[in-house]
Amino acid sequence: MASVVHQSWNEVGDRVYVRRYTTWNGQPFDHNVGLVLGADGALVIDTRGSHRLADELIGEIRELTQAPLAAVVNTHHHWDHTWGNARFAAAPIWGHVRCAEHLEERSRLAMDQLLGDEPSLREELAEVIVTPPTHTLVERATLDLGDRRVELAYLGRGHTDNDIVVSVDDAAVLFAGDLFENAATPSFGDAYPMAWAETASRLVELVSGAVVPGHGSVGDLAVVQRQASELRLVATLGRDVTTGAIGRDEAVMRSPFPAEVMELVLERARLELAGELGTGKD
Repeated sequence: MASVVHQSWNEVGDRVYVRRYTTWNGQPFDHNVGLVLGADGALVIDTRGSHRLADELIGEIRELTQAPLAAVVNTHHHWDHTWGNARFAAAPIWGHVRCAEHLEERSRLAMDQLLGDEPSLREELAEVIVTPPTHTLVERATLDLGDRRVELAYLGRGHTDNDIVVSVDDAAVLFAGDLFENAATPSFGDAYPMAWAETASRLVELVSGAVVPGHGSVGDLAVVQRQASELRLVATLGRDVTTGAIGRDEAVMRSPFPAEVMELVLERARLELAGELGTGKD
């Protein structure tokens, strides 16, 4: 179906909505939240990056629907997708098992880094009560919303080691989290570039209609295929540099991504190929 705008909610499939935020604290900050409505309630996909942002989201949900909150899904552990969780704690919060672990282990460091970049956020972030998912999956889970089911799936390492996708098959909508970025360079700070290429190919196989990225505008199969091709290319370049088949300068020149991003990709690829990026199962 063609997308329908309900104020700032964009209906991208039958009772499946996306709200795109473009600023935070007066600065550009592009982020998507999903909402799926069923007979038994509403499913929220990602909760934003603070209690204040989550409260804003709750108010905006109530402007669209008075349906009870059935569940929440975190697409991965990064703060901008999870630090609003406490405001939704009355509902089951779903995420990958490593999403829960990393929120417990890494949020303090993430907060320190964020405040180092944006000290004006100190008061807002001081309110955050880090709240990990209460329900976890390793590979797959199904959420029943009464008249429809929503599938959660871990496809492998990629942007992190705990990204999951959310499929609303009856509406042909896929929420890809940060495994897919539309009109933006993928983020490799916690990434597994070699595995991401394979995971992106699995993601392509699930696309039957609209694809909602963690950041950027809603895409389609062609856009996801293009990014998957780019990820395969940088994985090949990462392997070739690590084995000495080509030099770093050549890899940077051939990369579809900016030089500073490709430098990070090459370092992460080197560590990944050496088995130094963790032991989570793909």
